[in-house]
Amino acid sequence: MPITPATSTQSPSKGAADAILLELVDENGVTIGTAEKLAAHQPPGQLHRAFSVFLFDEHGRLLLQQRALGKYHSPGVWSNTCCGHPYPGEAPFAAAARRTFEELGVSPSLLAEAGTVRYNHPDPESGLVEQEYNHLFVGLVQAAPRPDPAEIGEIAFVTAAELAERHAKEPFSAWFMTVLDAARPAVRELTGPSAGW
Repeated sequence: MPITPATSTQSPSKGAADAILLELVDENGVTIGTAEKLAAHQPPGQLHRAFSVFLFDEHGRLLLQQRALGKYHSPGVWSNTCCGHPYPGEAPFAAAARRTFEELGVSPSLLAEAGTVRYNHPDPESGLVEQEYNHLFVGLVQAAPRPDPAEIGEIAFVTAAELAERHAKEPFSAWFMTVLDAARPAVRELTGPSAGW
């Protein structure tokens, strides 16, 4: 992987000595500063920049991930294909592509912006708060994912109907339905009316 200023100074692989910083924003998404990642999620939460990716296969099925049990925030729950936070100064599109490859071992064959959504979701299990200005992306995946087990416990491709069944029975991230609903217009445009999204 090429070393860039963002990855060389912020890479979690360098250990706990280098704090991971998030970009704090105002209600319009304008950068106003930075905060350490865990601190930004402590109640009441600090509004920060985030991204969410929704990738689909050629059959219009959404790629879900189950977050690894070792994650400090929302472990073991199902969520969208990939989500995370850009490094300070990193474009959300670049961050979305980077983290999708890091977590799933696959690059989208298409990735397009799908708007933004702002939300405040406390996580009842951890007590952490998702106070986010989230950049949404939709796209296609054609290669077989190779998930990083430190990040992802399991993956699944689901139709809209299968997602509804799974969502009724299994735990999902607190932010999942908010980001999916906000991305639906772009999802429908990408997958077509027959996919049912």
